[in-house]
Amino acid sequence: MLKYVMVGVGGGLGSVVRFWLGSYIGGKLGTRFPYGTFVINITGSFLIGLVFAVLTVRTQWSPNWRYLIPIGFIGGYTTFSSFEFETLRAMQDGQIGLGLLYVALSVVVGFVAVWGGVIAGRAIA
Repeated sequence: MLKYVMVGVGGGLGSVVRFWLGSYIGGKLGTRFPYGTFVINITGSFLIGLVFAVLTVRTQWSPNWRYLIPIGFIGGYTTFSSFEFETLRAMQDGQIGLGLLYVALSVVVGFVAVWGGVIAGRAIA
């Protein structure tokens, strides 16, 4: 049960930081280009790599840190980081084709899903 609490607390904090940082960057740089989302996705990708590397090397740390930081906080901050980390792991495991397929499908199918959601939402509204 504790792992769910850790994920929830981390996710809540990550979501709040994402909202604040995205709003701050958008206010400073404008919204013509999604600078806030871009910065969040890139920093989240860096952070998930950093944290998983540290938690892998420092095995004496409680598994709860994995639930709190990379799964909870960084997952709430951006799911893009999880996508990037999973792609890296596939490629490191020698599954280059699978990694590239994952990237292509995520981008293309994700775009189609957003488009479909907008169409459905407009039809409902």
